[in-house]
Amino acid sequence: ARLVAKGYRQEEGIDFEESFAPVSRIEAICIFIANAASKNMTIYQMDVKMAFLNGELKEEVYVSQPEGFVDPDHLTHVYHLKKALYGLKQAPRTWYDTMSRSLLDNDFFKGEVDPIPFTRKT
Repeated sequence: ARLVAKGYRQEEGIDFEESFAPVSRIEAICIFIANAASKNMTIYQMDVKMAFLNGELKEEVYVSQPEGFVDPDHLTHVYHLKKALYGLKQAPRTWYDTMSRSLLDNDFFKGEVDPIPFTRKT
């Protein structure tokens, strides 16, 4: 079971600013692979399980206590989220920003034309 936010109740400009996460065009992927092959580079890919749950929120987001998690001593309390939940409009963008920051902090570089492929010299 997962906790899911009711993102359909969020309003752009009030509850979040950006919701999109960049996506590479197929042409950029082909150029990236061709360039890597011509330079005899190794390409790695990754899949992060529950990626959106690792995105650090910039906005103040509060959610009501979901059924099954209600504190009987504090029925009117709400949760203040530190990280994104599935269902939040900004979840894809917060994950991309968090992952991007981590890669850049570890000596990776973003592509000049396409922001998705990250490279690092070894």
